[in-house]
Amino acid sequence: MTTAVSETWTYIDGDWQSGNPPIIGPRTHAAWLGSAVFDGARAFEGVTPDLRAHCARVNASAPKLGLNATVATDAWVELVHEGIKRFGPRPELYIRPMYWAENSGASAVEPDPESTRYCLCLYQTPMPAGNGFSVTLSPYRRPTLDTMPVDAKAGCLYPNNARALKEARQRGFDNCLMCDVLGNVAELGSANIFMVKDGVVMTPIANGTFLNGVTRQRVIGLLRERGITVLETTLRYADFQSADEIFSTGNYAKLEPAIRIDGRSLKVGPIYKQARELYWAFAHS
Repeated sequence: MTTAVSETWTYIDGDWQSGNPPIIGPRTHAAWLGSAVFDGARAFEGVTPDLRAHCARVNASAPKLGLNATVATDAWVELVHEGIKRFGPRPELYIRPMYWAENSGASAVEPDPESTRYCLCLYQTPMPAGNGFSVTLSPYRRPTLDTMPVDAKAGCLYPNNARALKEARQRGFDNCLMCDVLGNVAELGSANIFMVKDGVVMTPIANGTFLNGVTRQRVIGLLRERGITVLETTLRYADFQSADEIFSTGNYAKLEPAIRIDGRSLKVGPIYKQARELYWAFAHS
């Protein structure tokens, strides 16, 4: 059965293909043993903020799974701009460069780095309206670097996030806060997380259990440049339960406010609004 997809263009094996072309087979290492990394960037309103940083990160992720990063960062960026031209004016796109292993290496389990393949997939995905999300605490935890490659944007990490999101949505929430093995909040099931208390912005310190997101770093820098205090620190779920504001950062939606945590409603606060304005100004600068 073919699943309908939005308008999509994929660069693979030296050519652009439309739709959802098959790229792996049953013997492909990535299909059954998970040796795939990717990154996500955005095109919207005629801009592609931090595109180079996202392309650089997929190249940094590849060797952490035993893959060869065979496309230079600047070459990724050029391909992205070439691909964007295949859509209409000012498209809203998700931009996904990927590497994966085709064959097994010395053992049946490890990937053969010389078999690394790549593609660049661009597809229409509207930017979320930014109306806000509800959040709760997940019973599932983030792994540590000694158990999973959490320092890479690796596909094998996402089934854990998916089950956390599914469990939260079954309880009537849009997203969930996930803790590390010590019980400290790490991130949302799909984005980095911030909270505000008495005018101070706080976010979980990057402790090796989640990706220090490109948009996360950008927003921290923009807020500090404006003179707003941002603390990267250890936070418990109780801190978020008593927060004045909660908002997320991530590539897919950029910034979104939380409007409910468990049974407590939250207002879309002034610092979130300022962060969003600062980010949009940066994106269009």
